Amino acid sequence: MAADTIFALASGAPPAAVAVLRISGPSADRALSALTGGRALPDPRRATLRPLVAANGDPLETALVLRFPGPASFTGEDVVELQVTGSAALVSRLQTELAAQPGLRIAEPGEFARRAVHAGKLGLTEAEGLAALIDAETDMQMTQALMAAGGTLRRAAEDWRTRLISLLADIEAELDFGEAEADISDRIAADGTARIEALAAEIAATLAQHNAARLVRRGITIAVIGPPNAGKSSLVNALSQSDAAIVSPQAGTTRDVLTVPLDIGGYRVDLLDTAGLHEASDPVEREGIRRALARAEAADLVLDLAEDAADDDRTLAVHAKADLSGSGQGLAVSSETGAGLDDLLAAIRQRLDRLAPSQGLVTTSERQRGHLEACQTALHNAADEGDTVLRAEHLRTALHALGALSGHVEAEAILDQVFARFCMGK
Repeated sequence: MAADTIFALASGAPPAAVAVLRISGPSADRALSALTGGRALPDPRRATLRPLVAANGDPLETALVLRFPGPASFTGEDVVELQVTGSAALVSRLQTELAAQPGLRIAEPGEFARRAVHAGKLGLTEAEGLAALIDAETDMQMTQALMAAGGTLRRAAEDWRTRLISLLADIEAELDFGEAEADISDRIAADGTARIEALAAEIAATLAQHNAARLVRRGITIAVIGPPNAGKSSLVNALSQSDAAIVSPQAGTTRDVLTVPLDIGGYRVDLLDTAGLHEASDPVEREGIRRALARAEAADLVLDLAEDAADDDRTLAVHAKADLSGSGQGLAVSSETGAGLDDLLAAIRQRLDRLAPSQGLVTTSERQRGHLEACQTALHNAADEGDTVLRAEHLRTALHALGALSGHVEAEAILDQVFARFCMGK
């Protein structure tokens, strides 16, 4: 455990109804005793009201206090939490009082969670899931983060690691057989290859979900394209239930790409209103069309309002002015009356489900993907290797990659990368 004691605001920035200050380390109880004027410490895990006073005796606040003696705490250390009125002035004063105590300092970003990992209270993949949960804006992002924070990937990695260790043990046994027992050695090698390939297939299935999981985290881009006056801006406004885009009967009103964030069925979506696609002489309008085409090319899904639009893997054809013209390609929608909007949203949701399925193990960072890919490569090399000694070396490489994934290999550079994303109170 660390010799110093850390503290930070563990709730949202004030002003707020309530602020939570978290203290963790060997001097947590001493810090609480000083803040309460030397009064008896409350019982562990029992919420208790205590008056807080400054070092000079000035009364500060009556706080709801919770104590979590280590190792039965989030960090594995002695932890104290103070729930006070969320006044910016009060929180600042309390932090000043704590910083003035010997052995106490403000926490670095993610330091509480980092100490929890060091204490074995939290796996590295669970810590990354916790960071993703803090950043979650939609139900899908929250569901994905909860899976990671709940340890689904950690448990899978531990199972893979156990099986790899067993494989290595069997290879060591294989090396003990001489040429006289070649038939036994061959059977062990064949069985080992099958087990390696099965393990590689499970990791491949997890990696196959990575792009889908990344789409959920970063958001899915949907571009609305079509000729001028096809109803693109009106459709964007109707889907977002706002006046985000300017609507005008004059062609060329939209010249730049407008991004409108939405939540569609729990997915975070960036809806793009683009310039009308046509032959333009005005250089500014031509640049708007160029940008529209570029963003549509990079989008995950396209709503095409052109008369000749057709559905494909990335495209939904939409007839956006069904109230003015009964004929047209694609889903009939009226931005004016709202007719067909529910059907369009349902169709979009079906496409989003195909783009980013939520089943199975999911990764929550590029770091995790990199370690799994390194493990998979080493496993493939091991399966293809005929020399027993070299096969064992490839399996050790795979084992090291899994250790880096789960935190068994705790290189400081890896920990710095993970916890730099956290806020100070975590």
